[in-house]
Amino acid sequence: MTELLRFTTAGSVDDGKSTLIGRLLYDTKSIFDDQYEAIRTASERRGEEGINLALLTDGLKAEREQGITIDVAYRYFATPRRKFIIADTPGHIQYTRNMVTGASSANVALILIDARQGVVEQTRRHAIIASLLQIPHLVFCINKMDLVQWDRDRYETIREELEGFTGKLDVSDISYIPLSALLGDNLVHRSTHMDWYEGPTLLYYLENVHIASDYNLIDTRFPVQYVIRPNTDTWHDYRGYAGQVAGGVLRKGDDVMILPSGFTSRIAAIDTFDGEVEEAFPPMSVSILLEDDIDVSRGDMIVRANNRCQVGQDLDLMICWFDAARQLQPNGKYLIRHTTNEARCLIKEVRYRMDINTLHREMENPVIRHNDIARISIRTTRPLLFDPYRRNRQTGSVILIDEGTFNTVAAGMIV
Repeated sequence: MTELLRFTTAGSVDDGKSTLIGRLLYDTKSIFDDQYEAIRTASERRGEEGINLALLTDGLKAEREQGITIDVAYRYFATPRRKFIIADTPGHIQYTRNMVTGASSANVALILIDARQGVVEQTRRHAIIASLLQIPHLVFCINKMDLVQWDRDRYETIREELEGFTGKLDVSDISYIPLSALLGDNLVHRSTHMDWYEGPTLLYYLENVHIASDYNLIDTRFPVQYVIRPNTDTWHDYRGYAGQVAGGVLRKGDDVMILPSGFTSRIAAIDTFDGEVEEAFPPMSVSILLEDDIDVSRGDMIVRANNRCQVGQDLDLMICWFDAARQLQPNGKYLIRHTTNEARCLIKEVRYRMDINTLHREMENPVIRHNDIARISIRTTRPLLFDPYRRNRQTGSVILIDEGTFNTVAAGMIV
């Protein structure tokens, strides 16, 4: 099975995120002829010289008119070594929530920096968000090196400033790549203009970065999403529990426990769309059959008896507030969705608001508005089955929903 890597792009406005992705797709021959013809026509209509590859990802009319990214654009491509899903996220401060959405499931974050501008506020903001989201691998792409005459000293100055800043962040793997997204230098092919750079090209890095350890393969976690009971003569005895493996490795014959009931059983079979398999691991979607006829329903969790997740109603969360219309309401009531479970919750306390630029904690009566990041305490109406986000990104994340509008108002990480 070909390994899948998810990566997200971030950075300030006009740092070249969409151009980088367009060039990556173009140089890896991942663009269809009709797509190429469409962006060629659009580039001519705009009066641009050559072909603007950024138009491949800027799909909204408003994005093309303004030359910026607003929504999160997802693109897929593959090489003989790996499959890739790209989330092209916006650079504007008012779209920080879109960056959080695109980065929440990423293995790698690419943060672009304009070599002329250097490290700016949005660079720090997105690096901090990547750290909070526990993205395992962070790559700073020093872009537009062609506009600073491929100057090694400029690259080294930016790198030293970044190293001083990232020392405060909780990211274990950080890399730096000088490149030109417009011309394709150091994306797929090595640059002939920067022979002083001895590191990998961006594609080589993405194809070879080790991501197997990004998933928690120790703690078995399987949130049940759906119970499969085919109503046919052929499958009348079939009772499968479908979902996505969130942690650990499940094997046929393993002893497991069902939470919250606490009943135990053994895995009789593991089915996939392509047939039965002997084992399942993150992020596989499978159907699990048990030897015993136990009452299991959506929202339950399959774990190991000697390695259970936490169960509780009182949670501390780091949240990014999404709602532009209304601020977070102290003592407010919201719906909370966690894995395949849903409950209602009450905001007990707003502990602090984090200043994204300085990491300073504003403790005194903080007001949480659009795009703010804060730590809060909540109580749910019924127990949730969870792990800290640092331990498992799937079982440690939640979203909050406004009960009146059903808008998603916040994404949260269980502390």
